[in-house]
Amino acid sequence: MATNGDSASKPSDPDDPPSSSTPLLYKPYPPLDEPQPSPPDSDPTQYLQITYNHGPRPFKDIAFSILFLVFTLATFALGVFVIVNRNPDSSHVSSYSYSSNSSSCVKSTAAQTWDSGNFASFSSVLLRELESSSGKLSSVASSSHVLRDLVWTLVITLLLSFPFGLGLLVLLKHYTKQLVYISLPFFIIIPIFVDIYWFVACTVDSNCSESFPLAYRILVLVFVLIIVGIIVWIFVANWHRIELTIRIIGVGSDALLANLGLFGVLPGLTFAWLVYFSPIVVFLVFARLNGKIAVRESSGEYSCVWKQDSWVPAYYALAILTILWSAATMVETQAYVISGTVAQWYFAKDRTKPRRSIRSSLRNAFGPSSGTICLSGLLICIVRVVRSAVESVREQEGQGIVYVCLSCIVNTLLTAIEFLNKFTINFAAITGEAYCTSARMSYELLKRNLLSAVFVETVSTRLLAGIIFVLSAIYTIAVCAILNAATDLEADSYFVAALAWVLLLLILGYFVHVLDNVIDTVYICYAIDRDRGEVCKQDVHEVYVHLPISRNNRSTLPSGSTTFQV
Repeated sequence: MATNGDSASKPSDPDDPPSSSTPLLYKPYPPLDEPQPSPPDSDPTQYLQITYNHGPRPFKDIAFSILFLVFTLATFALGVFVIVNRNPDSSHVSSYSYSSNSSSCVKSTAAQTWDSGNFASFSSVLLRELESSSGKLSSVASSSHVLRDLVWTLVITLLLSFPFGLGLLVLLKHYTKQLVYISLPFFIIIPIFVDIYWFVACTVDSNCSESFPLAYRILVLVFVLIIVGIIVWIFVANWHRIELTIRIIGVGSDALLANLGLFGVLPGLTFAWLVYFSPIVVFLVFARLNGKIAVRESSGEYSCVWKQDSWVPAYYALAILTILWSAATMVETQAYVISGTVAQWYFAKDRTKPRRSIRSSLRNAFGPSSGTICLSGLLICIVRVVRSAVESVREQEGQGIVYVCLSCIVNTLLTAIEFLNKFTINFAAITGEAYCTSARMSYELLKRNLLSAVFVETVSTRLLAGIIFVLSAIYTIAVCAILNAATDLEADSYFVAALAWVLLLLILGYFVHVLDNVIDTVYICYAIDRDRGEVCKQDVHEVYVHLPISRNNRSTLPSGSTTFQV
């Protein structure tokens, strides 16, 4: 009989069933000093200890970073050639006429003899035109106060948007439940209020009532009420999920508040992309000036027209593809930086805030993982282009049964690619692995731990979108009331308030977009913790442990094992 000491020193057999103190999904790893034979088809990453990679990272998917660099250099090099090679006669086509003697287009004599007399005649005509349009100028001057109030309203909204965003994060961290429960009734009250207000206002206004007969007004009123009823049904059907979603949003807000430096870096990345994007727009404008004035024959008559060079459409395609790819890559870079920064905060020991976490994530994004980000951006770019092509075909050719089937298949495939890509870039930011390896490992990680990623993706995103819609709508109502009381804009106040609503909605939407990425990153970090049988953030585990289990993978567990114990 073995003694207690022998039993303690005896290595565990990998084939033995796990004990009650061992995590259910724990997999024993072979000792480092004892090589173990592996099956010929085994995956080298099967027993990889997943965690944040703080060490030096090798370059991955470098071919795609080189390809992106080639596209960029080609776009800019040809863009310089486009500007240098432009034809100044492109804007003077009307000055050319067909000459039968030379069988070509020549500049007319009237265009060549432009003198001071012609200029004086042109000036007199211009003055007469200005005098005749004095009435229009006065009307424009009278409406200048609308532009002034619009500018001031947008500037004030822009200045208040950042404090609003920070205040929203603080409320989501400390008073998530109260904020959500207060916002939920407004999801119903605001559409009903706007619907009834529009119906009454249109009925009172003679112009509106003539444009929209009573039957149409009643139809719109009933349609909006039906939409509100559907929203109420969605709330009732998913009420059991709202409490868990509230706690998930609170955890994500806490993680984002611990890394507020992201809001200084992410807008900088957007500004850098705009600086990169602006010269390409200039190149596209000058590209149409590359060509020559050519003769066109139609029904035996000859005329002079502008003919672009044959390579100009190809340059348009190259430049537009570069713009789309760079835009998608910029978005993926932001997601990478968010994931890398939040992951360092999550795996930090003793609740100490990691130093230079944002700088480290930026260095990895523009260094070893630049190819991975470029590949991810390229896939997203292809998905968006294909989806736009499918939509355009539907608008042009109608909806046959064959098209509907193909459209469903394509949209399902594209949505799956987008969904998988999101967690892939999160995983790549944490581990530094290549794109394909990150896609496979992130999928296997979630599958091993029976986690349902759809829950985090859908419920929290829609709830956050509803909250910012309610807050921005309340702000818009307040702005409209102030404009009506303090200015004489009258009906224009609704237009100014609507633009302020759009601006605030976009800025708060950006805050929510960042928070969504943070929630996804915390979700992946929790899955890594669960896979390793560790707890780096106890408060996160207390919330995410209540996530629904993916039913598709329950069959992989031993009989009677349905829960995970840490």
